[in-house]
Amino acid sequence: MSNQLERIKELVELRAKARMGGGEKAIEKQHARGKYTARERIDMLLDEGSFEEMDMFKLHRCTNFGMEKKQYLGDGVVTGSGTIDGRLVYVFAQDFTVNGGSLSETMAEKICKVMDQAMKMGAPCIGINDSGGARIQEGINALGGYANIFQRNIEASGVIPQISGIFGPCAGGAVYSPALTDFILMMENTSYMFLTGPKVVKTVTGEDVSQEDLGGASVHATKSGVTHFTAETEEEAMQMIRTLISYIPQNNMEEAPRLECTDPINRLEDFLNEIIPDNPNQAYDMYEVIGAIVDNGEFFEVQPDYAKNIIVGFARFNGQSVGVVANQPKCYAGVLDCNASRKGARFVRFCDAFNIPLVTLVDVPGFLPGTGQEYNAVILHGAKLLYAYGEATVPKVTVTLRKSYGGSHIVMSCKQLRGDINYAWPSAEIAVMGASGAVAVLYAKDAKEAEDPKAFLEEKEAEYNKLFTNPYQAAKYGYIDDVIEPRNTRFRVIRALAQLQTKKLLNPVKKHGNIPL
Repeated sequence: MSNQLERIKELVELRAKARMGGGEKAIEKQHARGKYTARERIDMLLDEGSFEEMDMFKLHRCTNFGMEKKQYLGDGVVTGSGTIDGRLVYVFAQDFTVNGGSLSETMAEKICKVMDQAMKMGAPCIGINDSGGARIQEGINALGGYANIFQRNIEASGVIPQISGIFGPCAGGAVYSPALTDFILMMENTSYMFLTGPKVVKTVTGEDVSQEDLGGASVHATKSGVTHFTAETEEEAMQMIRTLISYIPQNNMEEAPRLECTDPINRLEDFLNEIIPDNPNQAYDMYEVIGAIVDNGEFFEVQPDYAKNIIVGFARFNGQSVGVVANQPKCYAGVLDCNASRKGARFVRFCDAFNIPLVTLVDVPGFLPGTGQEYNAVILHGAKLLYAYGEATVPKVTVTLRKSYGGSHIVMSCKQLRGDINYAWPSAEIAVMGASGAVAVLYAKDAKEAEDPKAFLEEKEAEYNKLFTNPYQAAKYGYIDDVIEPRNTRFRVIRALAQLQTKKLLNPVKKHGNIPL
């Protein structure tokens, strides 16, 4: 055999060895846990045959604690590029079969290289995390590696979409890379995220808590809001990431892909004319409204199990990708609180960063009162939503369905926060507060002097309702551009978005604002 052929044979063998990660036994263990390997995950995520691997032969340089004997080609992370529906993406997947997926200096170099490439090419970067944390044997070098990754996450923020999949452990400093990205997806039952583990918690606070209860997918999906999506199977998770990518652009200079729309733009939904109950205290389901007006009823919700009093997610109108923000009257009457404000603000800012128009559906009675909210800084959290809408320069279409009171009216994309087209249904009630509260303040003295205070207040409430619980007061001042028939909402929103396609609006030149964090 010639030298050349021998070298080719060696290359083929080395490639085969690299593809085995930590070896057959380690792969079997990974499968026994109900988890796929890094390469299997990448194959599931990307278009078939599109993956181009980088740094397959990279090795760590650590000689402490016998680490020189634990050398694996690729050093515990698979990196490269590929396509999703024919669109370029960059990806890295930590390999738990190699030293528990622990992060070394060289693993960090591989991840940084792929992130740098993504920035240069203006393409999304997807990270699949499955790691025991920093490689202790490398000490400060591993920590420096994390910091290098975080710095790139920060610089890439708002420039290219960044998506993190948590497919196993993600603890300590490692959690900060996902936290800095745009979207996090966690696997139910097999993944967890926390800064300090159960043993440290027990030592420091005396609190007994399991990994699942401390940082499992259900905790972060419902209580903390750290994760945006959860999946039962890895196949489902990869499909969710592919769907998410379909709604967002490659980078901040582009627009999201536009699909051909087969759903008639002038489709009427008669039931919307009757969806608002006669009793103002009665709930209805905002999901029904969203499903009725978007293309083919398809709505890709973000954070569905967190702060359910507000709904956020992606949909299409006439094939155009749009971010939907909507109050949910079925949950706490659609009231805004700390968590709902944060959830809404974060989503609005993502859409604005990536040129995705915003459609806001309003039915909000106010902010949730009480010490719990005030002590948790509802003022600052509410201001985040206000800031996000006011800062956003993308097309903004707002439809007020029913209640829109006080401060909550302002923060839900009102006209003065540079709402472009503000519609209202005839059932809209746009006022400083609800009739009973307003009358109690306005006629407190008169009620005391009246023969029948209750009847007097009821009469004044009816007067107030006639004057204010309609959209025409706001329309009179131009704060509402038009009052529309509910069944015609889809067509009016599509027409508004079509009109706004050439919108140009620039914020004042500055380094950056100081959002009330």
